[in-house]
Amino acid sequence: MTLRIALTGGIGSGKSTLAKMMVDLGAGLIDLDAIARELTSAGGAAIEAIRAEFGDAALGSDGALDRAGVRARVFADASARAKLEALLHPIIWQHAEQRAAALEAVSAYLLFDVPLLAENPGESRRFDRVLLVDCPAELQIARVLRRGGMPRAQIEAIIAAQASRERRLELADDVVFNGGDLAELASHARRLHARYGDPALRHAAV
Repeated sequence: MTLRIALTGGIGSGKSTLAKMMVDLGAGLIDLDAIARELTSAGGAAIEAIRAEFGDAALGSDGALDRAGVRARVFADASARAKLEALLHPIIWQHAEQRAAALEAVSAYLLFDVPLLAENPGESRRFDRVLLVDCPAELQIARVLRRGGMPRAQIEAIIAAQASRERRLELADDVVFNGGDLAELASHARRLHARYGDPALRHAAV
């Protein structure tokens, strides 16, 4: 069987950078955020269900999900957040598993980019291992500020709404501390790639 790894970490942790490094080495990547964006773009498979649940106010003028508006709403309203997750998660996973099936035969192992795994710990049963990219909150904030487009207060609110660093560490089987040194991160990627591609680890996961 092909090993299934959940890659997770908070906003600004460097998770996407590590994922790209591992894909370049031969991992197959299933990016759940990218799938969610496709499903909620104009004409996407989730749009009509979102409209039925939240009304036209949840959509932008182009017919896609108004991500900024909905993000503000669900961070302020836990019940709205639960409804949105209940609506989106099943269809996201359906598409994720379809992509996994297509990648399985041509990948050393499968890497599922799952940003909010610690917030939905039951999803960890889908995987053989959980890989966490970890860094201090101040470093997360600094990285997101460098990207631009989001004020510090909003970044802090997102971090506060996500699972704690301690909760993520409890859930993880493997941890990469990303202090910002790309050469060091690449070294971690090579080490993990060698381990996850080891047939002995695949057999142990059966």
